[in-house]
Amino acid sequence: MTDTIAAIATPPGKGAIAIVRISGPQTAQLAARLVRTRAGALHARVATRATILDELENAIDEGLAIRFPAPNSYTGEEMLELHVHGSPVVARELVRALLASGARLAQPGEFTRRAYLNGKMDLHAAAAVADVVDAETRAAARAALSNLGGGLAATIGELRRVLGGILEELAASMDFPDEVPEPDRAQLERRLAPVAAELAGLRRDGEIGRLVREGVSVAIVGPPNAGKSSLLNALLGADRAIVSEHPGTTRDTIEESVVIQGVKVRLIDTAGIRAHADRLEARGIERSESALAQARVALIVIDASEPLGRHAEALLERTRERERVVFFNKADLGTRAVAPAGVPTVVGSVNDAPTLEALSQAIARAGWGGERPDASRPHLAALHEFDAANAAIDALDRGCAALRAGEPFDFVATELARAFSALEHVTEQVAAEEIIDGIFSRFCIGK
Repeated sequence: MTDTIAAIATPPGKGAIAIVRISGPQTAQLAARLVRTRAGALHARVATRATILDELENAIDEGLAIRFPAPNSYTGEEMLELHVHGSPVVARELVRALLASGARLAQPGEFTRRAYLNGKMDLHAAAAVADVVDAETRAAARAALSNLGGGLAATIGELRRVLGGILEELAASMDFPDEVPEPDRAQLERRLAPVAAELAGLRRDGEIGRLVREGVSVAIVGPPNAGKSSLLNALLGADRAIVSEHPGTTRDTIEESVVIQGVKVRLIDTAGIRAHADRLEARGIERSESALAQARVALIVIDASEPLGRHAEALLERTRERERVVFFNKADLGTRAVAPAGVPTVVGSVNDAPTLEALSQAIARAGWGGERPDASRPHLAALHEFDAANAAIDALDRGCAALRAGEPFDFVATELARAFSALEHVTEQVAAEEIIDGIFSRFCIGK
């Protein structure tokens, strides 16, 4: 925090503009040494045309300089942004001059880490910055943006305010029983119900947010020559996998992504699963089994033009207790296969647009309930946030159970105090160093 840091904030490669950021106590001295303007001193938050110099006062480029004074800057420190032409050479030379003049190269995420340490944002919002940068779909960007504004901290603060008020009432009734009557148990439980419901909603929205950020993994599995690779190509709208009439053509897993209802879906094409295979094909089948075990949804492809074989029957039996989509392909060649009773199926052909739309809808139902995920509300994101919310929910459940069982109010108060304390860790301003390191390890240099 006593160093002045500098880094390129724009992506690598050529572009119209490259931005170099500087933050720390020596920012003003660096600006005075390396920035020359006709207007004289830099005004706060005003883009000023400037000549950018190196440490020997040789011109590097003509660009813009913007000064952000502390504490009203992104990091809470004195900050400077230098906008130069988007040549990688110019940007690197500027950083070199800054380092030669007393700055040091920023570590990944160090600008945002300083913003967190200086109280400009809580840890939840800091993690959302990385989610915004990493977003691959519009839904993921909206989910990350909803957490960036600090809405979760406001929600958790209100829940703690309610619990704090109830704890004060319980303490008063226990400490001064002659003056303060005991609260009504049924009424107290009704006051706690909205707190538990709000936490359950945050947890549910957090699961949806996780799916939106990370995507839904779908393993395309089935017997050989059922059309799995053809289905992958059809869903992608591109020839990504080799298609052949000969069984066993696919020997390894192929993973590609497609967006369904605004959610990234990771499609994993696998080798056909059968009992008799050569050594190389058997290795592919092992990877198919692994992909099936780890995927959220199993997309089972079966040749409808042939009678249902034992490999298909075994796969249907193995997956009946998990989320799956059963697709009878090649129906345009006839339908000789019959699905077991009670197994919902999509019947059609990979060459048929309505069939592909039906499959997309079926994947959505199996992967996230079929409704378009809306993570626009603030929600839980990091593992430690889920752990804290789960601890609070458990404590509230125990407290309400103690109320219904007629146990002493000090037992109830102990559980409510545990919930109150757990909520502090959802958006805590002071966290374990390994949690902080884990969050900021995802960042790029310059953010």
